[in-house]
Amino acid sequence: MLQAVIFDMDGVICHTNPYHSIAFQQFFAKRNLNPTEEEYKLHMYGKNNSYILSHFLGRKIEGKELADLEFEKESLFREIYKTKIQPIVGYLDFLTKLRHLNLPVGVATSAPRANMDLILDTLEVKSIMSSLLSEEDVSKHKPDPEVYLKSAFNLNADPKRCLVFEDSFSGVSAGLNAGMKVVGVLSTHTKEELPVCDLYIKDYSELNLDQIQQLFL
Repeated sequence: MLQAVIFDMDGVICHTNPYHSIAFQQFFAKRNLNPTEEEYKLHMYGKNNSYILSHFLGRKIEGKELADLEFEKESLFREIYKTKIQPIVGYLDFLTKLRHLNLPVGVATSAPRANMDLILDTLEVKSIMSSLLSEEDVSKHKPDPEVYLKSAFNLNADPKRCLVFEDSFSGVSAGLNAGMKVVGVLSTHTKEELPVCDLYIKDYSELNLDQIQQLFL
């Protein structure tokens, strides 16, 4: 049976990607760079900042430089997004249903903890989460399964009995690599652009608890 549910954040709890794009556009414009939306789709959505910055700046970004550049970009994002925070349709109702089943719930994001705190505090759902893992909590990023395996441990759940909600190729891959069932949230990509998931949704209004329980029979 299902033992725990783990959510990615960007594109899964909130549709943040358009605002990350705006923040990156401002960040890169200062450096006379102008990536296209297609380039963001391939090399930004679902990726960690070390990869994104190294790719677009054309060299390895690490150490203090990575920390400084990441802080600059993520501060831009938080300033842009702080008054725009809205959950994906049906998410809060779905979360309430999970609580009624007494299922432990966690968040496993590649985003910095400051972003996670901003979003979860604004939505007033942080206290519901039994595990909160962000970029700072892992040494290997998605598609490595570390963040999901750590989440399962925190939630006292068997990875094979965990359900992951993800929207990106690397995120879905991380969930599958952890041996978990994965629901693909089609907020950013199409089915064809993701690894094969156990279920797909456009938003949480399409989902009922019987559907997810059936995945574990």
